[in-house]
Amino acid sequence: MKQSVFSKYLLPFFQWYALMILIAIVIDYFLHRLQLLSVGRYLGYVGTIIVIISFVYSLRKRKLIKSGSPKKLLELHEYLAWIGSILIIVHAGIHFNAILPWLALLMLLIAVATGLIGKFLLQKANDNLKDKKQDLIVKGLSKEEAGSQLFLDSVTVDLMKKWRTVHLPITLILGILVLLHIITIVMYSK
Repeated sequence: MKQSVFSKYLLPFFQWYALMILIAIVIDYFLHRLQLLSVGRYLGYVGTIIVIISFVYSLRKRKLIKSGSPKKLLELHEYLAWIGSILIIVHAGIHFNAILPWLALLMLLIAVATGLIGKFLLQKANDNLKDKKQDLIVKGLSKEEAGSQLFLDSVTVDLMKKWRTVHLPITLILGILVLLHIITIVMYSK
């Protein structure tokens, strides 16, 4: 029996996103409960380093490095960025005294969301297109005829593959805000 679109693609997106926020809240709760608030400051550094390491995938994809399986590096990118984001969310905490860190946190949450959307929706679109093509072939159409009938769907999937045109600028803005945050911390720390 086939899974519904909701349970196969949307539910995992919401689960990963909600789990990320829930884990950050639990860690933050225990840090407060154990009077270890200063640990949160250092989790920002660790989280940022982990997220930076996750960009090895981008370097491999752009052929700036030659080693490593792109598929494995993509999985590593997804998990490291997710884990690093949890640590950064804990680092951010609930502080209403500065706008720059909140903007950076907002961009982080949007970047994670666009990454997860790209992962799950693009997977859904590709799976759907393959299923439709296979169904048409089973019904007796040639591969070329099936391809002709699915032309608009193929164009739509190709457009969806361009989701990175949203994800990458958001990630760039996040990087700029993080850099500005670090600079202001260094400038104004005592």
